[in-house]
Amino acid sequence: MFSWTCPYCGHVQTVTDNKYSVDRADVSVESKNYPSLAVQISAIGCANQECDQVQITATVGRYSAPASGGSYAFRDPISIHQLRPESQAKPQPKYIPRPIVTDYEEACRIRDLSPKASATLARRCLQGMIRDFCGIAKSRLVDEINTLRDSATGGTAPQGVSIDSIDAIDGLRKIGNIGAHMEKDIDVIVDVDPNEAQALIELIESLFEEWYVARDKRQRRFARVAEVATQKNEAKTPKPDKGGETEAIERSEAG
Repeated sequence: MFSWTCPYCGHVQTVTDNKYSVDRADVSVESKNYPSLAVQISAIGCANQECDQVQITATVGRYSAPASGGSYAFRDPISIHQLRPESQAKPQPKYIPRPIVTDYEEACRIRDLSPKASATLARRCLQGMIRDFCGIAKSRLVDEINTLRDSATGGTAPQGVSIDSIDAIDGLRKIGNIGAHMEKDIDVIVDVDPNEAQALIELIESLFEEWYVARDKRQRRFARVAEVATQKNEAKTPKPDKGGETEAIERSEAG
């Protein structure tokens, strides 16, 4: 048994034997570079009945021959492929605009295949968030970020927008520009590796949490307090007269 978070519903759970499967298929191809090659398929089923999805991962690598009385040991992964779901994108709440979430999911999906394109999508996702959450829309992203910085310095930025997050946003813009704009010297190739693309994705996830999720939680808390206040106020308000009961009580108290 082990702890696992479902990539579909975000439900944290303990995986039991009946929800976990690992199988290996040997690859019978003579190769000096890849001796004892195999493909391992692992599957985990979500215990949340409302979700009931299955995560499937394929790992290509080498395996060790069994010792006496032992079993084959899978080792030295060469590549890991996420089959279901296609990426490590985290499920996002419905109150985040769908076009922004779609850009985020696509950035996650192509992170390893094309980190540069992933960075470009992260940049686009960021611009959508600034326009939607912060209400700032200009022709260039750099101008939107500068305006956001001015509002944060002046204390007029939306709650959750901090100077350090704006610095990180500007860094994402610069990295995203590598994929969005060609260098003046076309022979100069500035690359983005998967780890750098992942850092940009994690920044987007942090902003989802600090901006949209935090705002929703705050609004829910405030609405709950307002609801309780209304209920208490209604409880103090005298109820309408029913069959002269109030009048009889008043005469009784007067006597």
